[in-house]
Amino acid sequence: MPEPVRYITNESGERVGVVLDLDVYQRLANPLALDADCLVGLSVDELRALANSKLSTGEQAHLDDLIARNTESQLSSDQVVELDRLLADADYLMVLKARARYTLKCLDALGLVA
Repeated sequence: MPEPVRYITNESGERVGVVLDLDVYQRLANPLALDADCLVGLSVDELRALANSKLSTGEQAHLDDLIARNTESQLSSDQVVELDRLLADADYLMVLKARARYTLKCLDALGLVA
């Protein structure tokens, strides 16, 4: 196994540089990549936009209508499938929003958010 860190020295034996193992370098260069819950590759502005996103007004109204009609058992089988899809989409969106907020919190802890 290669050494994780090797030093480059000048003629006097002083350390003037360092060579890192690629894994060590990647952990140092992008510490968020080690956390599977962080969203990497997005800018702070993109993360903020994602953290504040929501279903469109039309989709939310349609979802509310389907939920209300479902409580009264007034949905066809196709509408139940549609309701399940919309609820799953809303769940996925909530998970992404939470991950975006978490990533922003991690970036802030590293001092990378202004």
